[in-house]
Amino acid sequence: MSSPQSSAQLDLFREQIINAAKNKTSLSIEGGGTKSWYGNANHFEKLHTSAYSGILEYQPEELVITACAGTPLKEIEAALDEKNQVLAFEPPHFGHNASFGGAIAAGLAGPGRISVGNLRDFVLGARILDGKGQDLSFGGKVMKNVAGYDVSRLLPGSMGTLSLLLEASVKVLPKPAATTTLRCQISQVRALKLLNEWAGQPLPLSASCWISNANDDGELTIRLAGAAAAVKAAIPLMGAAVNIIELDPKIAKEFWSNLREQNLTAFTNLETDKTLYRLSLPAACGPISIPNMSYDIVLEWHGQQRWIKAPGDEATFATMKEIASSNGGHASRFKQGADVDPAYQRFTQLSEQAHSQSLEIVQMRLRSAFDPAGVFATSRLP
Repeated sequence: MSSPQSSAQLDLFREQIINAAKNKTSLSIEGGGTKSWYGNANHFEKLHTSAYSGILEYQPEELVITACAGTPLKEIEAALDEKNQVLAFEPPHFGHNASFGGAIAAGLAGPGRISVGNLRDFVLGARILDGKGQDLSFGGKVMKNVAGYDVSRLLPGSMGTLSLLLEASVKVLPKPAATTTLRCQISQVRALKLLNEWAGQPLPLSASCWISNANDDGELTIRLAGAAAAVKAAIPLMGAAVNIIELDPKIAKEFWSNLREQNLTAFTNLETDKTLYRLSLPAACGPISIPNMSYDIVLEWHGQQRWIKAPGDEATFATMKEIASSNGGHASRFKQGADVDPAYQRFTQLSEQAHSQSLEIVQMRLRSAFDPAGVFATSRLP
């Protein structure tokens, strides 16, 4: 049951939502504020969730944790660490004050996403306040409890444009018994070929990252995680295909953390007139090239997620969208330099892509059902 303090906080949330509906304005939801730069800019009144915090229930034996949206992400990860468990999708924090609700709303996953699945796959249930101030619950706290459409899985990646997330239950996993990281120097073509081959084999391949500029040779880093015997057996098999070295565990841990938090040089040296583009592509997509342009590139998820640092103008974004769309994917302006116009559209719109145009109607209907008065219509998503 809710405590008097949490009930009072819910009443404040509800009052703020109802007033916004009456005044025909919108509310921009914010937890720790570490991802306030993500998505299209807006200047609407903030609805702060940080006061609605706390782990409500944690069942290590059931691999489920339930917490309030304002709960610091580091608090949840610390509780899991005590029981040798983790959020396997490795959500990026992008700051010390990252919140549980913010991680879910952003829908971002780290290096482990390629082996365990997306954040959305781990959400079991959610409690929300919709645009009418109604307190609604969906899903539950076990995997086999959903009949019909699983509404709670609409929330990851919605960036607060559907409803106010109050609480969520997510599946957690035990830490792998063994982990090791391998590294080699290799071309992009060769890296993608090997990663696709290894992904089709029974190898404990947990994460991968290739970093370089344009089509030059680059550095491929691979993480193996799983049963100790499986990890040990995989090393010579992969070493037979390419000259690899095994990284010191401390160096490896720091690398994967910096990749997740985008603290590597490839991400941090963003010039004021440049943009960090994110391309989401199918597994079968080979190397891509951008003619007449100098750029840095980072490949994650065996090439299914690609980060390209390039000029921040509209023409370059149009090129990125065309490349992604022609390969069956999509592009977004993930981060922008200080001199890039903040009013620029940050995402590829559904109507721009033949393979997603039909989803635009579904999106409109969902928003109308959850939020008929447009309380959460901040346009952070197109």
